[in-house]
Amino acid sequence: MEREISISAERFLNLIRSSKKGKLKIYLGMAAGVGKTFRMLLEAKELYENKIDVVIGYVETHKRKETEILLSGLPIIARKQNYYKGKMLEEMDLDSILLQKPEIVLVDELAHTNMPGSKNEKRWQDIFELLNAGINVITTVNIQHIESVIDRVEKITGIKITEVVPEKIIHDADEVVNVDLTIEELIKRLKEGRIYEHSNVSLALKHFFQTEKLLQLRDLTLKEVSRQVERKMVREISLDSRNKIDTIVTALSSNYKTGRKLIRKSSRLAEIYNSKWFVIYVQTSKESMDKIETTLQRMLLNNFKLAAELGAQVVELSNDSVAKAIVDFAKVKEAVLIIIGKPSFSVFYRLNPKNLFRELSSLTSKENIDILMVASDENNKK
Repeated sequence: MEREISISAERFLNLIRSSKKGKLKIYLGMAAGVGKTFRMLLEAKELYENKIDVVIGYVETHKRKETEILLSGLPIIARKQNYYKGKMLEEMDLDSILLQKPEIVLVDELAHTNMPGSKNEKRWQDIFELLNAGINVITTVNIQHIESVIDRVEKITGIKITEVVPEKIIHDADEVVNVDLTIEELIKRLKEGRIYEHSNVSLALKHFFQTEKLLQLRDLTLKEVSRQVERKMVREISLDSRNKIDTIVTALSSNYKTGRKLIRKSSRLAEIYNSKWFVIYVQTSKESMDKIETTLQRMLLNNFKLAAELGAQVVELSNDSVAKAIVDFAKVKEAVLIIIGKPSFSVFYRLNPKNLFRELSSLTSKENIDILMVASDENNKK
């Protein structure tokens, strides 16, 4: 006798059947141990018992007994094995999944970096291939791996984040489910050895698993899921029922660190306001490619790449009048907001009659365009 399927699983099935392209469902959490993989497997069990073609592409149990029990009875596609530097490594077998073409595949740890020699560098790239092939995917990720919040996560935790998922994946997901847990329960799980081995618990409590850090990560996660609900409403409400979509222009300089913060902040604002988003760089004659340092060229290109990954249209302009070029571009695109890095406002900068902020303020005041300045973590004197 078939079990009654849950509302969550049924909703995802309805999404699947409404489109030929694969659908993506993400279980999102504030930290390891909240139960993302467990929840994903529970859903897989429900689907499988209701005769849905669901398979395990890759699930990492971390030797957690409750999670391993749920694997029992579910069809699993064998992992690909390969020797690297004398060690046997295992990876999801993307080609086998594409060949088998199940209706739904479970792929744990969205932010994972694949082993050297794999078809794609990142697992999220594998998932894109599966979706484009019409295979529906359920996956998991922690908030600290999402590109647009990395600056805040690193500030909260003091830990450098190396595995990154582009914000666009979260934006484009058909469902994002928050797997929430109280801080007290999460720490209790940790102390009981249900997240990491007992030998690693003390270190975790001293670093990542501190109450104040977890509270801030939980807040980021709840906000991310809330924004996803807003995006879903926008997608499902007809254009005629919505307000006019505004446009945001982000003006980059060649400063690498300031640029990355500016891009991430702009990405978040464009997302909140459902805006068209342009990132522009105005190249002066002093910064032409034959004059600018090679290191700065490379950093600038990296910032362009980041902006594109986060959903911006990147535009390069050439003009010695930077402020005028920015405002003229904003006028053409009917932008209502220009975002720039905040100047340090040193004495020299304030006395300069042609400083960028002064010129922008003058020009935008005539065009009803607002300026938003994003503070840098550096003391960059102009």
